[in-house]
Amino acid sequence: MNPSLLIELGTEDLPARYVQPLAQALCSGVDASFAQRGIKAGPSAGTTPPKIFATPRRIAVLFDGVAVKQDDQIIRRLGPKIEAAFKDGQPTPAALGFAKSCGVDIESLRRENGCLVFSRKQKGRKTIELIPEVLTEAIKHMDQLVPKRMRWGLGEETFVRPVHWILALYGNKVVPLEHFGLKAGRKTFGHRFHAPKAIALKAPADYEGALREAKVWADFASRRAAIKQQIEAEAAKLRGTARIAEELLDEVTALVEWPVAISGRIEERFLQLPPEVVVATVETNQRYFTLFDAAGKLMPYFITIANIESKDVAQVIAGNERVVRPRLTDALFFWEQDRKKPLTGYCEELDRITYVANLGSVLDKTRRIENLADFLAQNLGSDAESARRAAALCKADLVTRMVREFPELQGLIGSYYAAQTETPAVALAIAEHYFPAQAGGPIPSTPAGRIVALADKLDTLAGIFRIGQKPTASKDPFALRRAALGVLRIVIEGKLDLDLRAALQAAWDRYPLSVAVAKDASVEDIWTFLVERLRGYVLDQGATADQFEAVRVMGASRPLDFVLRLTALRGFQGTSAAATLAAADKRARNILRQSGGQAAGSIQTRLFEVQSEHELLAELERVEAALTPLRTRADYGAMLQALSALKEPVDAFFDGVMVMADSPEVRGNRLALLARLDALCREVADLSCLPG
Repeated sequence: MNPSLLIELGTEDLPARYVQPLAQALCSGVDASFAQRGIKAGPSAGTTPPKIFATPRRIAVLFDGVAVKQDDQIIRRLGPKIEAAFKDGQPTPAALGFAKSCGVDIESLRRENGCLVFSRKQKGRKTIELIPEVLTEAIKHMDQLVPKRMRWGLGEETFVRPVHWILALYGNKVVPLEHFGLKAGRKTFGHRFHAPKAIALKAPADYEGALREAKVWADFASRRAAIKQQIEAEAAKLRGTARIAEELLDEVTALVEWPVAISGRIEERFLQLPPEVVVATVETNQRYFTLFDAAGKLMPYFITIANIESKDVAQVIAGNERVVRPRLTDALFFWEQDRKKPLTGYCEELDRITYVANLGSVLDKTRRIENLADFLAQNLGSDAESARRAAALCKADLVTRMVREFPELQGLIGSYYAAQTETPAVALAIAEHYFPAQAGGPIPSTPAGRIVALADKLDTLAGIFRIGQKPTASKDPFALRRAALGVLRIVIEGKLDLDLRAALQAAWDRYPLSVAVAKDASVEDIWTFLVERLRGYVLDQGATADQFEAVRVMGASRPLDFVLRLTALRGFQGTSAAATLAAADKRARNILRQSGGQAAGSIQTRLFEVQSEHELLAELERVEAALTPLRTRADYGAMLQALSALKEPVDAFFDGVMVMADSPEVRGNRLALLARLDALCREVADLSCLPG
């Protein structure tokens, strides 16, 4: 049986965000280097996949069953072309130099595909000799993850934190390698406080168990699951439910080696604060977990994960409470001071804050949003008064003490302050106008919220493009891609039948002439940017590029209508008629294009010569009549279903009719039939774009 390989890097405490990625990079780097060298390991050697370990003070990987030597290697080098390698039958300096670099004479080189080639079989080296090279490459791979690395001591090697020990065991043998000024050994170290002494391992398989006895839970996944279980159990004791955000759970897991859940108390006076403020303080700043009761009300408790089994838990709890108390005291002070005047009282202060250089102040932006919200509400037949009022107040909380302390709560704090004097619709719209805040996040839930969110994002797109700061392939400092996708999601998922191109023009026009337009900046440029985002959005939903193009040529200015057409087309394409009609429309389009405009202005039945012409015209007229009421209610699925009736008469027409007849009248009449067919094939989407 092949020996197992264990590699561990023991470090000073790693940044939580790098613990998992670095361990995964170590594993993938070693695995890739093994594969490159022809060393079978893990699944390629018929054993289990490698196991990854990650804690704040160590990253490690265990390969179960690594071949004792690499496969025999074929060394192959490509040399100069034959015409450059020989002149008048004699080898040139290029050929001689290539042979010398390969360590052979010129006669030993082969000729393949017009080139000199060196090839020889090299016996596989022992794996234990190659592991130092493998680890070197893996460390370089890991370094790419970290933008800022440290250099310490006298060495030149870098890592995210100083490395204090290296464990490298291949079977029961120590791998002879050296990095960071350290020689690898068979020793690891347990918990910093519970078991700080060195632990000598006999074999890689002893690693996880030995560390568990030394109060180190090395496996990240099972440690994470245990932490979640502990939090839930502690919450149950307090008769509440813990709010466990996945990102926070990952971070806390990366901060501890021996997790112990303990709870603490939040003073009742702090519960008058908005729950989001308490959550931001407890979770975001302290990495604790908050609790809620069955009714969804915040409870006066928190749960934290200690990295030690304390002999005096009360002292630990008191310390945790002592850290939380000052921040919540500050938040309560800000809350009380801010509410001494209404939200409207903060609006004029926005004039002191620059929105973006050359685009005026935040107050200027607010006024544009208000004006644009009115335009959108009028176009959508929505409550213009609520939209205008919410737009006028949507940025006011930016100058409050609370938002200066908790910038991530902008909008939400404004809605709490607005609730004192404004309608619920206005307050909720203020809270939601930044939605969707992240990919996949919810869109605003109310008409006013959607309108203000649209106005805000359209103003941002228009302004930033106007001054020539559109995104590049690698940079998007103003998050315009997110803004564009947010606009599309609000319109589509909010079912707003809005002419988005006209709305974008309105946003552009609301900037004063004093805001200079950068060279080549235009509304068309922004529209192209939005259509590209629309393409990505629908492709992520399962549409194909052909389907997108088939609908795009019909126009995309109304994204909701675009998606309705696309959805109907995706359903229709699964029918037998779809491919036939697509092929027929392509054929008709080509014939019409080649005819150079010879189609007659109207169809004359007296010029029909075969029955299939009569049958096609009759079916075209029947389908046109069926489409009229369906068009009114935009029932695109039914419209395409109606088109499927054309399959048989179209087939019969092309089978029995020579369109380009000798008679100009007959030819023009048949071309008119095809033009009418082509028009119907573009009622919902351009069917000629589809395979057929």
